[in-house]
Amino acid sequence: MKRAKELNVGVERWPIRGGFTISRGSKREAVVVVATIRDGAHQGRGECVPYARYGEDVDGVVLATEAFGPRIAQGLDRAELQSLLPPGAARNALDCALWDLEAKMLDTSAAEIAGLAPLHAVETALTISLASPEEMAARAQAAAHYPLLKLKLGGDGDEERLAAVRQAVPKARLIVDANEAWDASNLERLLAVAKVTGIELIEQPLPAGDDALLQHIARVVPLCADESVHDRASLRDIAKRYDAVNIKLDKTGGLTEALATSADARRLGLKIMVGCMVATSLAMAPALLLAQDADWVDLDGPLLLERDRVPGLTYSSGTVMPAPAALWG
Repeated sequence: MKRAKELNVGVERWPIRGGFTISRGSKREAVVVVATIRDGAHQGRGECVPYARYGEDVDGVVLATEAFGPRIAQGLDRAELQSLLPPGAARNALDCALWDLEAKMLDTSAAEIAGLAPLHAVETALTISLASPEEMAARAQAAAHYPLLKLKLGGDGDEERLAAVRQAVPKARLIVDANEAWDASNLERLLAVAKVTGIELIEQPLPAGDDALLQHIARVVPLCADESVHDRASLRDIAKRYDAVNIKLDKTGGLTEALATSADARRLGLKIMVGCMVATSLAMAPALLLAQDADWVDLDGPLLLERDRVPGLTYSSGTVMPAPAALWG
């Protein structure tokens, strides 16, 4: 008799090196939920990060994920999963675990299942956490050997932060993430400062519910939607207000929807950033399938941790290699 698939859900805590600060607050550890689906000798894993900004917490995500144990045992597949759970962290963990399990059982790669060429290494940004202008400038200078730096901004003091960092690293490629911290009163002034300081992309300057203004101003620096876009359904007005979208698996609810969202965004003429939460290599590995032809890649989560999984992804001066099969996919 064929053994039914088994689902196990666990919570893990990974210390962050020196803490991590954005406009909404600080944290010193990454709390992740890992779904493991076993089928005989094979197992697939998926990692997600519950995010309070989207109304999620760890306990709720664990319960939502565990509730699918009986359906997993009955042979739930990725297509069915999309209609049974909304986009978000719980669906991401299950979806990525199913991708991984399928690759292991077929003795192939997730990239091949997705119809992609063998994966290649990609350049990723390194994130500089929100701090004083002097601290951010010092951190940027120490990381100047990375090909792309991403600055977390917070509203008040951002003009000084941008000027200080640019002075410290005059030749560095810089992108910034305001995490919804700007508003109508400072938007155009800060956009002008970003242009003067050579910023090549700005993520989510305004709160997601207040970003209609962006379609009526001169976007002197390209703008990227993050909190304003989750999956294909949220793309409708994005192209009027933004030039790019940040696709994260924890928002789309897994790799399946992320691939579809990326394709639809391209058809709308939007550029693509592939982003992440602060998490381990297990969460980054499936996103590397999206990153193959992305315009910007921000998959530096493991670099922000005190330690990572073994095996994990291999990073070298801002370049991240494809995942080993023992990790994922």
